[in-house]
Amino acid sequence: MNDNPAQTAGVLFEAVQQARIFPDSKTFPDCRARADAKGIDDAFVRMLRDFVAEHFELPAERSAVELVAADSLAAHIDRLWAELERAPDPALPGSSAIALAHPYVVPGGRFREIYYWDSYFTAEGLAVSGRLDLVEGMIRNFADLIDRYGYVPNGTRLYYLGRSQPPMFCAMLQLLERYRGFAAVRAFLPQLLREYAFWMDAGMAAPSAASWPRAVARVVEVAPGAVLNRYWDANDMPRPESFGEDLHTCAQAAEGRRGSLFRDIRAGAESGWDFSSRWFAPGGCIESIRCTELLPVDLNALLWQIEQQLARWLAQAGDPRAVAFAAAAERRRALLQAHCWDERAGWFFDIHWPSDHPTEAWTLAGAFPLYCGMVDEARGARMAEVIEARFLRPGGVVTTLVRSGEQWDAPNGWAPLQWVVVQGLRRYGHDRLADEIAGRFVALVERVWRETGKMMEKYDVCDMAREAGGGEYPVQDGFGWTNGVVRAFLAQKAR
Repeated sequence: MNDNPAQTAGVLFEAVQQARIFPDSKTFPDCRARADAKGIDDAFVRMLRDFVAEHFELPAERSAVELVAADSLAAHIDRLWAELERAPDPALPGSSAIALAHPYVVPGGRFREIYYWDSYFTAEGLAVSGRLDLVEGMIRNFADLIDRYGYVPNGTRLYYLGRSQPPMFCAMLQLLERYRGFAAVRAFLPQLLREYAFWMDAGMAAPSAASWPRAVARVVEVAPGAVLNRYWDANDMPRPESFGEDLHTCAQAAEGRRGSLFRDIRAGAESGWDFSSRWFAPGGCIESIRCTELLPVDLNALLWQIEQQLARWLAQAGDPRAVAFAAAAERRRALLQAHCWDERAGWFFDIHWPSDHPTEAWTLAGAFPLYCGMVDEARGARMAEVIEARFLRPGGVVTTLVRSGEQWDAPNGWAPLQWVVVQGLRRYGHDRLADEIAGRFVALVERVWRETGKMMEKYDVCDMAREAGGGEYPVQDGFGWTNGVVRAFLAQKAR
């Protein structure tokens, strides 16, 4: 076996050949190495490090600030907001950061920028902490992003362009309405309409013959005129922020999967659930991810919420388009109940649209119709029973019933899903169970905070003595949406 690095398909070989160092591609493989393979590889890496240090400015690391000990968890969170708040950004040449004109809050840890769906859950806590100024600033930033790009990107980095996240701008406007009234919301209706158009934009031509279901971008027509939505990404290449991980996943995948794999990974990232067995083929791992083949119940519930709210707000504004949005909401409700509701199970499931069969994945995504208020009282009661019987754990509710090693699976519990479940239960009068879930999650968060001084991104809700795991990076502390949800739960308890 020849260990000459010039004769392998390694990174050095690819760099030399793609840069066309030699006019004849055969020249480099024919070269004789002056050192052993490891020595050459090490020298190449050192050269790259020196090159990066000379030509790039590394992301600034904020010094950890030792907060004065707080008497209560609520007081600690109120003090944390100042550590997570960021001033408006100037546009910096050569930076991947998207400049924002108004103050905002970052999640914390490795996340130095704003993230779309995180921001709503963070905002719920900011509001009860008396920081409605920050909530309004974040809404204005999202409106600016929609004006600029037509949607809210996954995060405020240029490499996130091409995908969004679960559409929570409407929920942020509902929050604003609670505090400031409809007059404050009315100014942002053009941006909400434009975001809705982004999710519904398919550019479908009429088929020459019956050929359903069919899909373009984020739109799936399951039957003539019957539309539901999926997650998607305009790009089909490795994610820059997870480049090595995506290449590794691709290397593990079957040959026939590699053409579509990167887009499915990116669609999984758009879902916010990156990653979960929910998106995998039955019994499969991440290399079997098929996110673009699924109609997610949570996404479609959130789009129903947008349709419903646009119908109400446009009617208040005297806009005749309200009637069309009310009809769209009713169509989506009927489709979701026909395709995603399992009467025997008493739960909503994602649909594998190419086969029109529900998945068998029990996940808390099924609670979003409850949260959005799109089910009747009978279904709401059945869903409450399922939540208590299947998902309730010592530390709150668990994300799925599968232990896959992925972070959006058991045994992890996430603050946004605790909020969705608790608020959904409250909406339908199941206050005892809602209080139990909120109380268990707050108790877990408070115990970890008192032991470590940290607020975590996610928690092991099954074994409260263990740290949560899974995912492409270590557990992060900070943490925006945990702070927001817990602070809002504490405020509800105090009322």
